Amino acid sequence: MTETLAARDAETLTQTRHLATAIPGPRSIQLHEERVQQVSSGLGITLPVFVSRADGGIIEDVDGNRLIDFASGIAVTSLGASNRRVAQRVAKQLEAFTHTCFMVTEYESFTQVCDWLNRNTPGDFDKRTALFSTGAEAVENAVKIARAATGRANVLVFDEAYHGRSLLTMGMTAKVNPYKLNFGPMPEHVIRAASANPLRPAVDGGVEAALASVEATLVEHDPASFAAMVIEPIQGEGGFIVPMAGFIPGLRQLADKYGIVLVIDEIQAGMGRTGTLFASEHEGVAGDLILTAKALANGVPLSAVTGRAELLNAPHAGGLGGTYAGNPLACEAALAVFEQFEDGSLLENARLIERVAREVLEPLLESTDAVAQVRGRGAMLAVEFADRGTLAPRPELAAAVSKACHARGVLTLTCGTHGNVLRLLPPLVIGEALLRDGLEVLAQNIIELAG
Repeated sequence: MTETLAARDAETLTQTRHLATAIPGPRSIQLHEERVQQVSSGLGITLPVFVSRADGGIIEDVDGNRLIDFASGIAVTSLGASNRRVAQRVAKQLEAFTHTCFMVTEYESFTQVCDWLNRNTPGDFDKRTALFSTGAEAVENAVKIARAATGRANVLVFDEAYHGRSLLTMGMTAKVNPYKLNFGPMPEHVIRAASANPLRPAVDGGVEAALASVEATLVEHDPASFAAMVIEPIQGEGGFIVPMAGFIPGLRQLADKYGIVLVIDEIQAGMGRTGTLFASEHEGVAGDLILTAKALANGVPLSAVTGRAELLNAPHAGGLGGTYAGNPLACEAALAVFEQFEDGSLLENARLIERVAREVLEPLLESTDAVAQVRGRGAMLAVEFADRGTLAPRPELAAAVSKACHARGVLTLTCGTHGNVLRLLPPLVIGEALLRDGLEVLAQNIIELAG
C-alpha cells in the first residue's frame, strides 16, 4: 500500500486512531439529545457521534476523537469522505450552475458519465445508460425497463437479498425487520427463489441443486411471465454472502434459456469495492442490466442503470427520468471518481485490504468456536458469528463485538438475515498501518468476548 495512495486524500487529518473522550463524548451526547427532539425516531443510528471532519480512513467527531472508518458511509465514500478531486470538480460546477434538470436542458457531464459506464461495465455489446439519484431508483427503473422490453410482469429475487427501501424494492428485499416491518402490503409480481449461500445452503446438493431450485421456481410461476431476475453478485445486507461458485453463471444460462433480463445489482459491491471495478467480473458474467450507486459519486447522490442498448431504449420517451436524476454536481463527482481508477492503484489497494484482513482475522477460526466464517472479496469483508458445530447464529455476540469496537475508536457495522455478521467496508484509500490497527482492535475484541 503505497504512501502516495494512502496520503493522497489524507493531507489534513491525522491518520491515526485517537480517543480524547469516551465514545460518545459529551458534545456528541448533547447533539444527539437535540436530534431526538427534532428527527423522526424511524431513522436508526449505529453510533451516536457527530462528525466534524472525515478524511482518508479517519472520522473525527466533535469531541476530538478520531475513529477508524470501517464503514465508508455503507460503501459510499470509497475514496475517502473528503476526496480532493471530487471536491474540486464539484466546487467548479457549483460556480457554474447547480441544476437544470437534464430532461429540460442538457449538460455534457451527464453524457460523459454514461459514456464511461458504457465502456467500463462488463459486457461486449452496445450499451446505453440512464442516470438517477439513489440505489432504490436504479432498481425500480431496471424493473421498469425490463417490463417495457419484455411485456412481462414478474420479477425474480432471492433469499437474503437487499434492494432498497422504496415500496417496490422493499418487496424485493428479503429481510422483514427493519426494512419491511409494518409497511405492507408489498407489491405484487415479486417472486423469491432460493439463494446459494455456501455456509447456509437453502437446498442440499451444491450449486447444481441451487440452480435446479431456481429453475423449479421459474417453472412453477411460468418462465414466460418473468421480465427480470435481480441478483447481487455479493449479497450485502443479507450478510456479505459470496454465492457458491457457478451460481451466477448458472443464472445467466437460465435467463438466456427463458428470455429473462438478468439484472446485476452492483450498488454496494461495485466501483472497485471487491478488487475489480465490478464484482460480477469475479464470476465472468455480464448482466443485461447493471446497477451502480453508492460509491459511484463518492457521497454525492447518483445512481445508474447501464445495459444493452435495445433494453435501455425500450421505454417510451419521457418514461424514464426524475427531477434530480444525474444532477450536474453528482456527475462531476463521478467523473472525479473515474479519473482516480485510471492507474489501477485503488483496485490494488482493495486486494491488499483483503490480504491484510484475512491475515489478521482468519486465525480466529482456530482460536474460537464462535466465528463460523471470514468471507468476502477485496474491501467488502465479513465475520459471521455462530456456534461452529450447529451454526446457531450469535447476533448478541456480533452486537457486543461491534459495540466494543466503537468504544475503542473503530467504526464497524453489523448485517445479515440473523443480525450475526460484522461487516467491514474500509475506504479503498486507507493506509496499511491504520487498517492493521483497526483489525487488531476487532480481533482482540472477538477473542475477549467470544470466550
